[in-house]
Amino acid sequence: MPQQHPKIQSPEVTVTARPSSIPPRALRTTLPILALSVALLAACSSKEQPAGGPPPGGMPALPVTVLTMQPTTVETSVEAVAQTEGAREVEIRARVGGILMKRLYEEGATVKAGQALFELDKAPFEVAAAQARAQLAQSKARAEQTVREASRLKGLLAQEAISQREYDTATSDNAAALAAVQAAQASVRQAELNLSWSTVVAPVSGVTGRAAVSEGNLVSTNGLVTTVVQLNPMWVRFSVSESELAGASPGGRFKPQAVRGVELILPDGSTYPVRGKLNFAASQLSPTLGTLQLRGEFANPDGSLMPGQFVRARLLTGERSGVFKVPQNAVVQTDRGAIVMTADTDNKVAPRPVKTGQWTGNDWVILDGLKAGDKVIVDNLIKLRPGAPVAPHAPGEGPGAPGGKAGAAAAPAAAPAKKD
Repeated sequence: MPQQHPKIQSPEVTVTARPSSIPPRALRTTLPILALSVALLAACSSKEQPAGGPPPGGMPALPVTVLTMQPTTVETSVEAVAQTEGAREVEIRARVGGILMKRLYEEGATVKAGQALFELDKAPFEVAAAQARAQLAQSKARAEQTVREASRLKGLLAQEAISQREYDTATSDNAAALAAVQAAQASVRQAELNLSWSTVVAPVSGVTGRAAVSEGNLVSTNGLVTTVVQLNPMWVRFSVSESELAGASPGGRFKPQAVRGVELILPDGSTYPVRGKLNFAASQLSPTLGTLQLRGEFANPDGSLMPGQFVRARLLTGERSGVFKVPQNAVVQTDRGAIVMTADTDNKVAPRPVKTGQWTGNDWVILDGLKAGDKVIVDNLIKLRPGAPVAPHAPGEGPGAPGGKAGAAAAPAAAPAKKD
């Protein structure tokens, strides 16, 4: 007789319940076998794990490069934005007025001191000089006449042929005539100077600027005609705050006489090959900015520095000993200040707060927070965690093998893979 299946009645749907197609005895046999298979697979996978894998229950030691700290001496310095200017920037002005006849130089060219730059119309000055010479000749002739007259009257006075008053008048006329000669000589000198000033010359050697007037124009007395800038030496002006000067100066006090020199960093990032000197330091701070005005002087024989360039001036304020140099990428800036990651005696990561000074090349100068023998980690910083185990090695050495032997051993092993 066929087995009757129970039915579940519902107002809308009728569902017939069917037993599992797997017999209960088969289920009791299959489940233990499946569990045993999973355990065997897990055991096999654990045995096949490479020998270099993480140890049971711990993190793998991360290979890191470390630098062993040793105290050193560095030059203390402070940098600031600076601008170049000529040692002399001269406005060339006409000392006499007249019509500009000719420009005798090329704009922007280098000129020597005394070189002619402009020429004014000389005719009026030549006429004035001639008139002054003629007036001098008249004055001399008159003076000679008064000398003769005084000498003649002196003899007559001795013979009591004339009165003393007549002789005194003749003597006075002689003195006045001699004074007129001196005045005429001065007029001649002034006329000759005006004639020479009709040629405008460069008072210093340097580079000329744009001509302020062109030929045919009337130049007034003391009128600006051009400029000349002396390029050798070149001056560099810059300002440094009081706090920066104190931080970069040994003992915390800036002394201009202790400055070792000034270096110039050009716009392309290179350093000017000639070190300059500090030739001016203001006696007081700027009341508005709180900065000290400084000026450096640099030799510029080839004219490679031009006036108006924006550069960076590095003021070498002295030396500081007993400090440490750490690569810039090894210093991490946090909300609480700068820190470096070190490897302690147990080869575990130990963050160390430090006090940074200035940059020197690609390194930070560490003023406080490190001591001789500390091992500062310089790579893999993003993977480090405080207390994590590390495998430190010196720069240029492979992890776990001095001299990079580990890396050399790995290279041949990778070569056959490329052939396949």
